[in-house]
Amino acid sequence: MNLVREIVQDPIVATSETAPELAAIEDGERAAAIWRRQRPSADQEWLDRLDPSQLPATREVVKLDAIEAAVTRACVRAETPDCAARARLVEDVVMLAGTFSALLPSPYLRLRLDVVQSNACRKFHIDAVRARLICTYRGTGTQYGVAMDGDDPQEIFTVPTGAPIVLKGTLWPGARETGMLHRSPPIAGTGETRLMLVLDPIFDLEDAD
Repeated sequence: MNLVREIVQDPIVATSETAPELAAIEDGERAAAIWRRQRPSADQEWLDRLDPSQLPATREVVKLDAIEAAVTRACVRAETPDCAARARLVEDVVMLAGTFSALLPSPYLRLRLDVVQSNACRKFHIDAVRARLICTYRGTGTQYGVAMDGDDPQEIFTVPTGAPIVLKGTLWPGARETGMLHRSPPIAGTGETRLMLVLDPIFDLEDAD
């Protein structure tokens, strides 16, 4: 039986109190870095109250300076209420994109805002990217654990809502085998709706598909 826990200090997962400390991902011994933060409670309550149809969703490849416009367009399409909380959500995505780009400078970013109500990516895996930033703005956060034998981890940790995690992928130069795996939490049938931000560095547009 798998045991699910909140994150704890771990030799291969760095935990930080500030955004710049996510740079710990560059340590060769680390497989992931988590910024343990909480977004303002009023903003979280506003987001949690929205109808799922009003949550912004988009998938596109953009330059860093186009992130704000892309997220704003997604909000307009979804008819996300135009208010101070929405503005702060957009600003937060822009800030995380800037932080991630400082860690892995690239000409473009693959931007995803996904509204999830099913068991998307429920299998434990490693992404075929250099690195990936995931922040769950609404709902249960990303889950991870370590398994060296091809099975699912026996001990599963859950990243808090609103806390960004940066994960090394299989394309990270010189990455060592740590057994670090992650997944989206299985939520089918629970009535839960998640809003996830996913960012990948894109170094060549030919590799963007």
